[in-house]
Amino acid sequence: MVRISDFRPYTLEVIPGLHQISIRYANMFLVAEKSLTLIDTGFRGSAPAVIEFVRKLGRKPEEIGLVIVTHNHLDHTGGLEDLRKVADIKVAAHRADVNIPDGIIPYPAGDHLGRILKSRVFSPLRRHLVLDESAVDIKMEGGEVFDLLGGMRVVPTPGHTAGSISLYAPAHKLLIAGDAVNKRGDVLRMPLKTVSTDLKEAAASIRRMAELEVEILCVGHGRPLMRNAGASLRVLAAKLNSR
Repeated sequence: MVRISDFRPYTLEVIPGLHQISIRYANMFLVAEKSLTLIDTGFRGSAPAVIEFVRKLGRKPEEIGLVIVTHNHLDHTGGLEDLRKVADIKVAAHRADVNIPDGIIPYPAGDHLGRILKSRVFSPLRRHLVLDESAVDIKMEGGEVFDLLGGMRVVPTPGHTAGSISLYAPAHKLLIAGDAVNKRGDVLRMPLKTVSTDLKEAAASIRRMAELEVEILCVGHGRPLMRNAGASLRVLAAKLNSR
């Protein structure tokens, strides 16, 4: 169950060196090691709170060198433009979410919505809904390993969007899944149908996640599942297999 308190800004140290920053029920994850890496950037307007938190850690916002995007939706990319005003940031996103046919955006009915956004009246809204390909420096394919938390592997988990990814740190048995899986209370569910592009792909992605050795699961909305996350993923996968 979603609690009202979840909508209030809060921060949480998930493990040493990994902090969850939640604003308007959208989660970002800051990896604070030699440099700073931010996973997702929240809604537009989230940057000031991120900058304030970085400073509370005794670090400088200019140290944010990399942003990794789990998927190209406005609640995960909206803060990037403002963060780039204070730091020289490289952006990594999966190719399938940014290198898409002209006029299509990674939302349900994306071709229809994309045509509307091409009109003169609505075209200014496009940059608030999706991250443009030109803003991405690293176009991921899946399988890349970032030098974070002892090695963080990019796991393609499409379905919510074609280019949705999860990030797996086996040294900590930790998975950051974005919106590839939905969490309500301590129960894991499929991604929300209303904002997902392919539920069959989403189910296949959950089955792949269930094969990983995971103890801690971080999601795009809500608090992390701090223990037995792998078992919870396997329970969900089994339910999907029985359908």
